[in-house]
Parts: sequence; C-alpha cells; structure tokens
Amino acid sequence: MSITQDIVASYRAPRPVVRRLLAMGEREDRAFAILMAACAVIFVSRWPALARQAHFEQIELNPLLGGSLFALLFILPLCAYVLAYVTHLILRTVGRKQSAFGARMSLFWAMIATGPLYLLVGLVEGFIGEGTALTIVGGLWFAVFLWIWFSGLIEAGRVDA
Repeated sequence: MSITQDIVASYRAPRPVVRRLLAMGEREDRAFAILMAACAVIFVSRWPALARQAHFEQIELNPLLGGSLFALLFILPLCAYVLAYVTHLILRTVGRKQSAFGARMSLFWAMIATGPLYLLVGLVEGFIGEGTALTIVGGLWFAVFLWIWFSGLIEAGRVDA
C-alpha cells in the first residue's frame, strides 16, 4: 500500500499497518525516512503559527522559521530515537519481548500517521490562536497519537516475540 493509504488505514486499525511495516524487515533506512517525513510535516504545520507570531510581535519571520527548522529537523529526530529506546528498555524490564526496531517503528509511524491532525493543529494555532479550539484539536491529536503508538507497540511485541 502507499503511505497515504497506510495513514488512512491507521485511523481505523493501526495494528495491521504496523504489522505490515514490521513484516518488511528491519530496515533502518525506511524507519529513518518515515521519521524525517514526520518531522518535515510537523515543521510545515508550524508555519501558520510562526507567521501569526511574527505579525503580532512585529518581528522577522525568517529567524523563527530557521529556529523551528533546526529544532524539528535536527533535534526532534534525536529526541525521537532516545524516546523509542527508553520505551524499549522500559518494555523489556516489564517482560515484553520486542526489538528496539519495533519500538522505533511504532513511534515513528505514530508521528507520521498523525501528521494530518498535526497540520490541523497548526492551522488552528495560526488562524485562531490560543484558546479552547486549540486545546480540543491538540487533545484530539495527542489521543490519536497515543492510540496509534501504543497499538504499534503491542503489535511490535507480538511480531517480535
């Protein structure tokens, strides 16, 4: 399936999608490409909010975009790898049998699969600003992110066992 079809399928049933991704074998290049695509989507989703901030605070937009680019395309991938490894270690200590790759792929897939919702979060933040709407949309994104991530971790534990 194409990545867009897999993203749509993840909103219905994330476990078969993760199972299919893990069945393709442990390919770190694929995992890294998924992670970088997710980070790029998150970076693009920040543009409306940064433009709003630059407009209201009367500051230059380019430094805001540069800082966001550095944070989201260089620092966030490192943090994602650390979070995936810590998750793997925690799951191993509680007796779950899964590989570190399964933990990474579960997290990275949750990041890219919730990309459309994060784009919506960025639009709400950019056009409406802080408030109830942003809290609701952000909460929805976070709930879906956790659901897809934890479903992926469960599936990775079953596949790797």
